[in-house]
Amino acid sequence: MQLPVVYQKAKEQVCKIWTNLQPLLTVHVGLASSATALIILEQCGKNKGYQERDACGFHPEGACCMLDGPEKIESTINMKSLWKNISVEGIDIILSRDAGRYICDYTYYTSLYYGNGRAAFIHVPPLSEWVTAEFLGKALQTIILAMLEQCGEQRE
Repeated sequence: MQLPVVYQKAKEQVCKIWTNLQPLLTVHVGLASSATALIILEQCGKNKGYQERDACGFHPEGACCMLDGPEKIESTINMKSLWKNISVEGIDIILSRDAGRYICDYTYYTSLYYGNGRAAFIHVPPLSEWVTAEFLGKALQTIILAMLEQCGEQRE
């Protein structure tokens, strides 16, 4: 599902995902336009600091995701473990604890909030001569399968 670059609409869609589908895990993928050959695994979402206006010219009330929410929420997925144990030939994978203060981090925090931490966020580079859609799809598949393995281990 493609989410709009609009805070309120992204929040509504994420809420619907968790309410209607009740997934084991939700994986969000966002574009890191400054990264040329880099996949970034985001560990946590932050609640405050959303000053930048969205595609409709708005920013969230109080510059935060959830007025009563905690400052940050960690994913139940151990991104550090993924980062250490996964390699995808031809692209670097790094770990991050700051997804920025725009729609990506806002969406991630919202999903972590509604999903009790059962969400993940991956920043990917733009498609290019070196990073094709097929290549990126295979890399994401490898990473997401490892995430699902972690979910299975957590349930046992």
